[in-house]
Amino acid sequence: MDSPEGGAQLPNREKALAVAELSGLGHGLADLLEAAGLARSSYYYALAHPKGPTRPELRARVAEIFGRLPNGVGHRQVAMELRAVDGARIADKTVLKMMREMGLRCGIRRETDHHRYNSYKGVVGKTFENVLGRDFAADGPWRKMGTDVTEFRLSFGKAYLAPVYDFGSKEIVAWSVSERPDLAQQEEMLAMLAAAKPEGAAPVLHSDMGWQYQHAAYVRALAENGITQSMSRKGNCLDNAATEQVFGHIKDEFFRGRDWDTFESFKADLEAYIHHWNHVRRQVKLKGLTPAEFRELALREAA
Repeated sequence: MDSPEGGAQLPNREKALAVAELSGLGHGLADLLEAAGLARSSYYYALAHPKGPTRPELRARVAEIFGRLPNGVGHRQVAMELRAVDGARIADKTVLKMMREMGLRCGIRRETDHHRYNSYKGVVGKTFENVLGRDFAADGPWRKMGTDVTEFRLSFGKAYLAPVYDFGSKEIVAWSVSERPDLAQQEEMLAMLAAAKPEGAAPVLHSDMGWQYQHAAYVRALAENGITQSMSRKGNCLDNAATEQVFGHIKDEFFRGRDWDTFESFKADLEAYIHHWNHVRRQVKLKGLTPAEFRELALREAA
């Protein structure tokens, strides 16, 4: 009745069920209990007290939180939501146990069918030093940010997302969703960024050496808004790893296994997901707050 070598020992409940089954086939109970290393009292107790579900009063909420995204959410996000919104006293591991009992599996960090967009065309404009030097840690919001473009291949064709990601608050502070990765997309994103920037903020905005980030109009827009430009070294995606990581989450949580017939419907759903990321999706590194909650709290404390 012991587990295979190197494995965890079977719980008494499972041992008791195995003993009961073998006993019903004519094997002696005393011999079976001895082989299982199970006391007679433990055997009868285990049979009389079948294991119930973990925290049944929270099961409906766990299912509701899990179902907010097409590919589900992880147990840590579920646990943070239960603690923050429902006031539940519950550990991450308990939520993981509940989700396993309920058959809820979050398919995160698996191979996806997304494609990386490469906008590098050589030195076609002004380039900048790598100011960040892979130091993505920020003391608060609107200090260090990253941007890039990612591509989605869909039934109607291709779509592109150009976001600005705040390394401090983990918020997507500006974005543009377009059918073409052109300068117009960058101008739309920059206009949203300028409108959102708090008065007096002077962040560093990091990107790769894509043609659009070297363009005179892009460089001028950042300078006019007091934003310091920083660039990765040629061919080194690790220099912009923090932004790439966000793309990975978006593709896993929102995009994987799905398709859209029109650009308009895809854009609407992607922007709804960005709202979810900013206002609903709680993060461990923000101590259970959403990016928007963290940003608002940090700016109030700094005022």
